[in-house]
Amino acid sequence: MVILLIGILAVFVGPRFDERIFAARGFHDETLALMRYAQKTAIAQRRTVCVAFAADSATLSIAPAAATNTCTGALVGPRGEPAGNITAPAGVAYQAVPGAAFFFNPLGQPSQALALQVTQAGVAIGMTVTVEAETGYVHD
Repeated sequence: MVILLIGILAVFVGPRFDERIFAARGFHDETLALMRYAQKTAIAQRRTVCVAFAADSATLSIAPAAATNTCTGALVGPRGEPAGNITAPAGVAYQAVPGAAFFFNPLGQPSQALALQVTQAGVAIGMTVTVEAETGYVHD
């Protein structure tokens, strides 16, 4: 009877502990945190913060002055360390990256609405990072 129960658990619970799903979820959560950090930094420093996306990474940069939307400076974290660079684990990527430049203005408003879906081995797994156009609200 015990062996039967272990077999049933292995069939139904085992696939839920797939490392690839954990890696994709981790990248999704990192992206969510990165986008929220970009918005908060834009508001706190009253400057534009840009987010550059590649198929499997995202990088933050900041405008050198309040009056410009051109981001040329590296964003520094709260402890002085480089901040704003994430890279996906192997096999994890964004389904499609925005074609136009994406940034948060000094009021925290995004340049456009955004919906980034994370994929595992090219298959969408239902994890989307969304930025609302009007408010800049970042959520999943």
